[in-house]
Amino acid sequence: MGMFSFIKEAGEKLFGIGKAQAATPSAPAAPSPEQAAELSKTAGNAIATYINRMGLKVEALDVGFDAATETVTVSGVAPDQNTREKVVLCCGNVANVTKVNDLMTVSTPEPESQMYTVVKGDNLSKISKHFYGTPNKYPQIFEANKPMLTHPDKIYPGQVLRIPAA
Repeated sequence: MGMFSFIKEAGEKLFGIGKAQAATPSAPAAPSPEQAAELSKTAGNAIATYINRMGLKVEALDVGFDAATETVTVSGVAPDQNTREKVVLCCGNVANVTKVNDLMTVSTPEPESQMYTVVKGDNLSKISKHFYGTPNKYPQIFEANKPMLTHPDKIYPGQVLRIPAA
């Protein structure tokens, strides 16, 4: 799938308070190379734990985070395209992540979904109307983004959603 961009300030707060601040440019002092490597390792582990908590099974899952470039690199073998896309969204919809480098492969190739970044004032019905011509297909978008979405009304600006083919 390649490289994806995300909004740094939006997303799950997976990194500890001190760790997240150390990874941001507004931190008072830059971490040493050793500290940056440890922060990156801890952040990569936190994202991998989040993916597993979402119940997304990927063979040989490897998640790395580079604090300097705010980039997550994810690799492994997903059972299907849906799982692959959800893993990429889990990686990117995390605060302090601006890019995801997707190196995963898929056991059963399928067409890719479109990605959509939520803006202020959006809801799933409005997004459904835009992509499908009717607001009544919002449950399809909700289901495509489970388990990251727990309720159709709980989306936020900057969040990236999967939009499956109609």
